[in-house]
Amino acid sequence: MKLALGTAQFGMPYGISNTVGQINEVDAQLIIKRSEDIGINTIDTAVVYGESELCLGHIGIGGWRVITKLPEVPANCLSIDTWVREQLKNSFNRLCVKNVTGLMLHRPMQLSQPMGSELWHVLLELKHEGLVEKIGYSIYSPDEIGMLWPKFIPDIIQSPYNVLDQRLKTSGWLKRLHDRDVEVHVRSVFLQGLLLMGQETRPEKFKRWNNVWSQWEEWLKINNFSALEGCLLPVLLEEMINFLVVGVNSLQDLNEILAVATQNHDVMMPETLSIDDDDLINPSKW
Repeated sequence: MKLALGTAQFGMPYGISNTVGQINEVDAQLIIKRSEDIGINTIDTAVVYGESELCLGHIGIGGWRVITKLPEVPANCLSIDTWVREQLKNSFNRLCVKNVTGLMLHRPMQLSQPMGSELWHVLLELKHEGLVEKIGYSIYSPDEIGMLWPKFIPDIIQSPYNVLDQRLKTSGWLKRLHDRDVEVHVRSVFLQGLLLMGQETRPEKFKRWNNVWSQWEEWLKINNFSALEGCLLPVLLEEMINFLVVGVNSLQDLNEILAVATQNHDVMMPETLSIDDDDLINPSKW
């Protein structure tokens, strides 16, 4: 199963198309149970995802591959080793686990700062001690990998990737990561739900890209795809991607995703839809 369960919605309202707010623990438990039944075995969370880790700990995630992320190291940090270990200990307590599969940096460009080598050394020590299996970072742009490689070569990396934002592949980094056996996770396949919105529900500020939406809708029509199918299938069929992280707002959302993920299609990523407009493909700019 190539899908991994994103759990930002378990801890806070997340996503531009989210109209239900934070998922309650009862619904979160149903989503976890359904995911487990279908063969999903990887959970993605983070310290900065509000109550997400706490919610997962209450539900119980023994046997899952858990990936979590460290927040930005504060500027006034006196001991990076102490700070990182305290953050990880608190995550373990919230998650009710003794180790995790993956630990990533949420602000990896801190590695390019003077304290970067020390920060990476602490992560390597945690891996050596068996507290984490894999270390790496979550990026916003492939340019960040280029700035950190080869001094800080990760075991695992997470990057945005969708029909509009194909930079991970077009930059050549997807192949380079694959060739180095780096575990590649991609997120934002729905662009926080924007790609699933129709013209009538898409926020006014996105109308400046109406030509992009027209091309997207035309491609869907030609292939007889729903927006959900158009988002998921090309990414799921990309052999160099290990996991596709999807967040859901309800059990119904999950079931709809699973229905698509089990389809047998052979569709390539539409290269003509690839754009480099950071104002659109980077949700932090919204």
